[in-house]
Amino acid sequence: MTTRLFTSALFAGLIAGLIAVLLQFTLVDPLTIEGEEYETGNKSHFSGVLKLNEALEPVEPDATVESDQDKLNKRLSRLSKTFFATLVTFVGWSLFMTAGFATVELLGQSVSIKDALLWGIGGFASVHIMTGLGLPPEIPGTPNEALELRQLWWITTAIASALAFALFAYGRTPIFILTGLVLLVAPHLIGAPRLDGYAGLAPPELAGEFVMRSLVVSMADWVVLGLAAGYFWNRDANAKSA
Repeated sequence: MTTRLFTSALFAGLIAGLIAVLLQFTLVDPLTIEGEEYETGNKSHFSGVLKLNEALEPVEPDATVESDQDKLNKRLSRLSKTFFATLVTFVGWSLFMTAGFATVELLGQSVSIKDALLWGIGGFASVHIMTGLGLPPEIPGTPNEALELRQLWWITTAIASALAFALFAYGRTPIFILTGLVLLVAPHLIGAPRLDGYAGLAPPELAGEFVMRSLVVSMADWVVLGLAAGYFWNRDANAKSA
């Protein structure tokens, strides 16, 4: 069981981590770098009246212009710094997921690939949707409450949400469902630590696109993680029974 758990988690985590790195590099990093341009003051959406040239096309405000090669180098540098961290993170998530598979099987229920897909969706909902209701993804240059308070609320909410979804899926009795509802709602009744007002250096359109892409990429990553974990978990079981 232990070998099956760790091998399934390792292979599934590496596959999901590689997909996550690719999607992050392609869809999210360009917006992050753009946000940093506003954070550092190289760009500003408070630059005054929009200027047009003779062809009635917008004229960019004076700013330090980076070449395409400089932008690519910056993205590759970011990729090199986050590559292994992302892989380790997803192997960790995969360990939690396969440990859950093992627990469920010890209780007498098997986990099919379809079930594992639902686990992946539940993980995405717990880690990103439920936490994002209070603390959505933030583009660089967005001020917020103290990091320690936000981390504490985020971790508590993610754990409570995961437990709630597990109770909904496997409890199936009124007391378990009621307990799950309490766990799901309680963090939001307490409220996430946030500033009284809203502020930010990046344009709201860019911030909105960043949130949307971050959530879509995260959903894809967790779906892949669930499918991969379910595949390797069942493959190892079938290999032993053959």
